[in-house]
Amino acid sequence: MKRLRLTLAYDGTTYAGWQAQPSGNTVQQTLQKAIASMSGETVVAHGSGRTDAGVHARAQEVHFDTRSAFTTDVWRRGLNALLPPDIRVNRIRIVPSDFHVRRDALRKEYRYRIWNDDVMPPFLRFYRTHIISPLDMESMRAAAAILVGRHDFAAFTANPNRDVPDTTRTLSMLKVTRKGAEITIRAISEGFLYKMVRSLAGHLIRVGSGSVAVDETAAILASRQRTARVQTAPATGLFLWQVGYRRAAR
Repeated sequence: MKRLRLTLAYDGTTYAGWQAQPSGNTVQQTLQKAIASMSGETVVAHGSGRTDAGVHARAQEVHFDTRSAFTTDVWRRGLNALLPPDIRVNRIRIVPSDFHVRRDALRKEYRYRIWNDDVMPPFLRFYRTHIISPLDMESMRAAAAILVGRHDFAAFTANPNRDVPDTTRTLSMLKVTRKGAEITIRAISEGFLYKMVRSLAGHLIRVGSGSVAVDETAAILASRQRTARVQTAPATGLFLWQVGYRRAAR
């Protein structure tokens, strides 16, 4: 038995998220079917994060255990031949049997992308959130700076329909940049709550549009209560960008 770690990229447009579920086509289920077709094994492919329906991944980290004698190169080529073209295995390596892609992750980076112009290029419609009204970058950056640090982010998460004993997280980066019509929000933390990045992005969009004042950000955060003032931005613009591990875990 050996443990393989995969770096997976996918277009989440047609999927009901990463996590396997009875009523939807998911990335996890699609990958597990490809593994079964290749090796004859029924495995559980563990992901570093549960991306929502419509959310994309540049580098989702995955691990599973196998008894197969296939080399990592054979695995990569075989899985890419079996997987649909909107899911690609970019890298596979053998890792220690106690390595876990979720529990051993030190940080995760998500990027949320906005197209802020009158016209959305049609080939970006599944990968950018279209905001027509002008967005004030300085206000968005000021609000983002308030949110950086270790806080209770209960006001910036949605109900995951499961018990979450601790909603405190350390947001080490929340950076807003602009290049032409494209605005990128980069969020880095040791871990994120359910729909937290989309909630942060939704709040910054409302601040940028003038619907919420910058100085309300601290009060919303301190309230620890989810209200209509914090909206969840569409899934379309969100990418799981990268997951960081200790050097020994690589």
